[in-house]
Amino acid sequence: MTVHLKTQSDLDDAIHALVKQDPRLVPVLDRAGLPVLRRREPGFEGLAAIVCGQQLSIASAGAIWGRLSAAFAPFHHDAIRKARTDCLGRLGLSAAKIATLKLLAGEIAAGRLNLDVLAEEDADSAHATLVRHRGIGPWTADVYLLFCLGHGDAWPAGDVALQEAIRIGLGLTARPTPKQMVPLAEPWRPLRGAAAHLWWAYYKVIKSREGVITGTR
Repeated sequence: MTVHLKTQSDLDDAIHALVKQDPRLVPVLDRAGLPVLRRREPGFEGLAAIVCGQQLSIASAGAIWGRLSAAFAPFHHDAIRKARTDCLGRLGLSAAKIATLKLLAGEIAAGRLNLDVLAEEDADSAHATLVRHRGIGPWTADVYLLFCLGHGDAWPAGDVALQEAIRIGLGLTARPTPKQMVPLAEPWRPLRGAAAHLWWAYYKVIKSREGVITGTR
């Protein structure tokens, strides 16, 4: 069963189902409250924005994406495919990110990558499709599935904020690794994406009370 989180109501319903599924999440919800649904533009535009933000601060990622999207408005894969590498570099993109964007644009243009159909695949299959492409790692793939496609079971296991929230919320002795995050989330299938929203909301609450200003993409 593929669950979609397209509206706030979808997410609210999924959260309520989650806490019935796993009572350990009841105190997490009590503290965090219902999370706000986070969505991004689907398709190549959304994936390109995530690629631009890889391993950068939110401010730096936003600045680079702002320049790129303004320079190629309306944003389309053919424009990036044909763009000069030096032109893209002057906008602040690294050589690796330019290569990734051009590769993705070429795959989409050739019909070998269809980002829209990923929403109908199960999360693990859609994830596998994306990470086959150079420059798309697990975190990028799962963030795309969750925020751009509203995939209800996407699970960004490599997200440090999620790892820290689960460490605290479940009383673990150490922050779980990405590999350990996979079995930890098994009880939340097919709503792992909703669980991610809940844990991010929990992280924001606990860290703001500690006086730490945080933000997650």
